[in-house]
Amino acid sequence: MTDQAAPSDASADLWASIDDLWTWLDANRPVGDKEGMLLRMLKLSEEVGEVAQAVIGATGQNPRKGVTHSWEDVQGELCDVVITALVALRTLTPDTREVFTRHLARVKERSLGSAS
Repeated sequence: MTDQAAPSDASADLWASIDDLWTWLDANRPVGDKEGMLLRMLKLSEEVGEVAQAVIGATGQNPRKGVTHSWEDVQGELCDVVITALVALRTLTPDTREVFTRHLARVKERSLGSAS
């Protein structure tokens, strides 16, 4: 027996966690209204930059610093990007799960066609 949740349980936990994070962030944001929403969208750029920094660090591309990150660090930063994007989407709509699922289906159809 494994410790992993069934896929439907994991999906429900994901969306519940996104809602929980959004609720917490919304209650604790220092800037509200449209400006706060825009800042939440900009957070994505910050997280993507951290992915780039981790990749550069994992490959030792900065000769002054050498290897400063692991590929596990890159994985964590990519997860931060996904979480931040889902929270940003939740900021735009309470129907986050449905919007994401519909869009994923369109991307899958466009990319994989009838092979999906």
